[in-house]
Amino acid sequence: MDIQNAQKEVDDWIKNHGVRYFNELTNMAQLTEEVGEVARIIARRYGEQSEKESDKNKDLGEELADVMFVVLCLANQTGIDLQEAFNKKLDIKTKRDHDRHHNNDKLK
Repeated sequence: MDIQNAQKEVDDWIKNHGVRYFNELTNMAQLTEEVGEVARIIARRYGEQSEKESDKNKDLGEELADVMFVVLCLANQTGIDLQEAFNKKLDIKTKRDHDRHHNNDKLK
């Protein structure tokens, strides 16, 4: 699925299952909360912190999908075509970073 279709699916879900989009500030707070949940899993599962028993069943993919859902909500409600923005950003990063990363001794 491309990003445009994902945005449409989220919009359809909001229309059919939600009452309306939360306002932008609420969604920003929700995004921060979801990113925090991803960070907690990463820090404990892949970092140096020990993983609590209560966190061992948390699904990283599900938490990343929560982040993506809220990002798509924010894009929809602010009129952003995220597919277009992503394509533009990828092009910028490709031109800017190709040689930089290949010449980075830390990555060798």
